[in-house]
Amino acid sequence: MSLALTGPLMQTPTENTAENTVFELRQYTLYGGKRDTLISLFEKNFIETQDVVGAHVLGTFRDLDDPDRFVWLRGFRDMQTRPQALEAFYGHSPAWLAHKKEANATMVDSDNILLLRPASSPPQLQSSALNSSASPAIYGVTIYYLGDVDERQFADFFVHALLPRLNASGVHPIAVLTTDEEPNNFPRLPVREHDRVFLWMARWASEDDCAAFAAQMRTWSGWRDKAPEAVLPAVMRRPEQLRLKPTSRSPLQ
Repeated sequence: MSLALTGPLMQTPTENTAENTVFELRQYTLYGGKRDTLISLFEKNFIETQDVVGAHVLGTFRDLDDPDRFVWLRGFRDMQTRPQALEAFYGHSPAWLAHKKEANATMVDSDNILLLRPASSPPQLQSSALNSSASPAIYGVTIYYLGDVDERQFADFFVHALLPRLNASGVHPIAVLTTDEEPNNFPRLPVREHDRVFLWMARWASEDDCAAFAAQMRTWSGWRDKAPEAVLPAVMRRPEQLRLKPTSRSPLQ
């Protein structure tokens, strides 16, 4: 199974982000009416300034189902370089130091963070120029909560029971990620260390296409029939599903 993180991306002058092996899925809850304020600050000040120190901004999104939610995805070459990159940005970047109070003032909570790694082979990011004539894309993230379920067993179930149905529906995940269970090595930024997850991410050309797939997925029957007993706790719980629209300067478009 290919677990590549791919899709149309903006060109950036930084190191090859295909080297990323550690990811953060960051969901911020904001004060009412403040999402556009934070997005404007972020896009003007916090994309290139993170990329240059090795904290790669991969995508920035509006949550279509919550007007007060800003979601973004960040990548690092590995766990060893992660604290160095974060210290360089949060401890020394003039852009962050100048604008952090303004940014933090938009946030009710910024601790809803999943620390992730590829579920199998390292992802391969493929950069391409933005196509400004393309219709706005929608990204979907489906998050399964594993609890005590073994990630490898769930990954095997995903490959054999879920992925063929996705592919038959014309959906090819651009990322399949699972919890990185190494200790958080930058404790100044908390992560959800007790929530073990397995997630897949896909891209649709439009909101209508995403909705059509969601309606089709709701009709699936029997996909849990051959789930091993050890995997059942993770598939009995309804997954968390995000519908995300890229912001204007999101690297993932």
